[in-house]
Amino acid sequence: MQEIILQDLGHRPFKRVWDYQENLLQQKIKAKQSNTPQPDYLLLVEHDPVYTLGKNGKEKNLLINEQSLAEKGIEFYHINRGGDITFHGPQQLVGYPILDLDNYKTDLGWYLRSLEEVIILTIGEYGLKGERSKGETGVWLDTNIKGRERKICAMGIRCSRWITMHGFALNVNVDLDYFNFITPCGIQNKEVTSLQKELGETISINEVKEKLVKKFELVFDATIFSKSNNSSTLINQTL
Repeated sequence: MQEIILQDLGHRPFKRVWDYQENLLQQKIKAKQSNTPQPDYLLLVEHDPVYTLGKNGKEKNLLINEQSLAEKGIEFYHINRGGDITFHGPQQLVGYPILDLDNYKTDLGWYLRSLEEVIILTIGEYGLKGERSKGETGVWLDTNIKGRERKICAMGIRCSRWITMHGFALNVNVDLDYFNFITPCGIQNKEVTSLQKELGETISINEVKEKLVKKFELVFDATIFSKSNNSSTLINQTL
């Protein structure tokens, strides 16, 4: 059973955590090259409002200009993950697994389906039936009802030497109006939703974290232990 360190980073700007992920990734690559044991990580975080565009994404899917971004206080980054454009913001639970897939299974399709399964099991705790949509990574609701398909969790990853970074973004109580200024994930005519919208009430994001961590342990056959009390020190020392 693999051990994973959980770091709950609280609320942090996107770029700072992106840099932190890159640092952990490079540490793990160097350790792997020297056959030095290095822990895996699961980072959980909420971000300030930001749009991120994947490496092969299309900028036309950002529907507002630079001036409007500044007026609305939204950052924008073109980053090195797969997928197209998405939004991160307060009350959205973002997870960044920094895993060496040599410890699990060296298959990116399996990895993405496993991340989806974590989310499907998590939202199932709230009575929602999460589904996969053919050819569209992430977790959806009502995929078989034309015009009712809606995405509750977006995903995009990077993998180097079988070590992962980036990950998933589960909409808990996030302000969905931000998605009106993009074509989410580059997919036309499909909605974005949240736990709050589906259930009609505000959901404790800490409760969602607890449920998600348990499901992550189950799906990845891992033991996750928290370093949350030290996460501020760790991230500040690293960056």
